[in-house]
Amino acid sequence: MHELIAGRRSARGYDPDATITAADLTAVLEAGRWAPTWGRMQPVRFVVGVRGDATFAGLTEILTRGNAGWAPASAALVLVCTSAEPDDEKARTYAAVDAGLAVSQMILQAGALGFNGHPMAGFDPDAARRRFGIPDDRRPLVLLGIGRVADPTNVAPEIRERDARPRTRLPLAEVAFADTWGTPYRPSDRRSPEGI
Repeated sequence: MHELIAGRRSARGYDPDATITAADLTAVLEAGRWAPTWGRMQPVRFVVGVRGDATFAGLTEILTRGNAGWAPASAALVLVCTSAEPDDEKARTYAAVDAGLAVSQMILQAGALGFNGHPMAGFDPDAARRRFGIPDDRRPLVLLGIGRVADPTNVAPEIRERDARPRTRLPLAEVAFADTWGTPYRPSDRRSPEGI
């Protein structure tokens, strides 16, 4: 697995003095714009705030739960919106998939530039809609914090402890199946066609 994926984590201990250049933020946004999209629909849109500007301030106002305690230290906040598609369940589903793909690519691009990307659901989508004039045919889906990870000695103990926890995932045998559902995929059991 590539080191950007293996080392990825959703950190909370951001350096509140770190900034992001316009070029770096544009590269992150372009990574999202160029993400795969179902049927070339390209439903994803971004509301972009850089710490210190009015958009960033507005994005911090819609934060809920624990995110309000750490996310304002982000260098940038990006609200990721996608099509609402109320009358087409398939299009609505794939619009959400497209948003997820865009966020994933943005996180990896941020990582390649030395930043951390943290996707959040802890925000008020109705407040976002009102604050930014988001039309009814779009739905705010994810708020992405982008920042530089701070020296652990400079963050609150509860954030330091949480950021230091090992990442865990289910074993591959519990999520990848072959032949029938529940039968673990085992690479050693597979015969590849010659040349593949």
